[in-house]
Amino acid sequence: MPRATNGDVSLRYEVDEGSGGDDEAVVFCGDVGFGAWQFGWQHAALAGPYTVVTPETRGVGASDAPPGPYTVETLAADLDAVCTDAGVRNAHLVGYGLGGMVALAYALASSRPASLALVGTPPAGDAYNPDGVWADPADPAAVEGSLTGLLSADFREAHPDALAPIVEWRLAEDADPEAFAAQRAAIEGFDLVDRLHEVLPPALVVVGADDTVCPRTAAETLADGLPRGEQYVVAGARHLVGVEASAAVNDRLAGWLATHASDRP
Repeated sequence: MPRATNGDVSLRYEVDEGSGGDDEAVVFCGDVGFGAWQFGWQHAALAGPYTVVTPETRGVGASDAPPGPYTVETLAADLDAVCTDAGVRNAHLVGYGLGGMVALAYALASSRPASLALVGTPPAGDAYNPDGVWADPADPAAVEGSLTGLLSADFREAHPDALAPIVEWRLAEDADPEAFAAQRAAIEGFDLVDRLHEVLPPALVVVGADDTVCPRTAAETLADGLPRGEQYVVAGARHLVGVEASAAVNDRLAGWLATHASDRP
């Protein structure tokens, strides 16, 4: 698998070639502590029509895990290194939680982001509850229990067969406590409330109405503050809105990309 480097940090990523131009791609940006499993529901819908780049955040998977604390700006520089190595000139960023914060910071630092899809993302770290995401991957019971807060009761009751695979993926791929703490520090240092007007790419802000990690009010503040912000609220969904409402979210993303990607199918 390809690897990019930012200084002395090596970052693993995957590329799935699509039918569009070689220099334009959908690029995923991960939530705090989560492995690449989190992208599976949207990846399945977008790969093929679009080239899709899936990085593993520093501290997760096969990417390096240098000592923290990390900053959002450092993670945005990692993202730039991946895009450069993959030859992506125009990046349509799909960021989840912390990954949405990284996408926003990258949009301030570079002209490469062509559009942003920000899922469960606040305008500042003090509006985000990383404890609602965390589960030690060495503790299967804690990982299983964490899904109570991340997925609605309706989804868990209707799709009990979906829970065990998520638990297995989290046990195998999520950050250990040290790496999680390093990533969490990036959230705690993040605040773009006074700079949202400087984020120029079009931005779709997606949030579950019952998200307790990134409250709906925080996502609304983000969407309202972005010059080209558009909000999409999914009724009844919690933080893993892209999992439990994957069909609705994927349809909205597909329409969004059809509007904003020059190489749309």
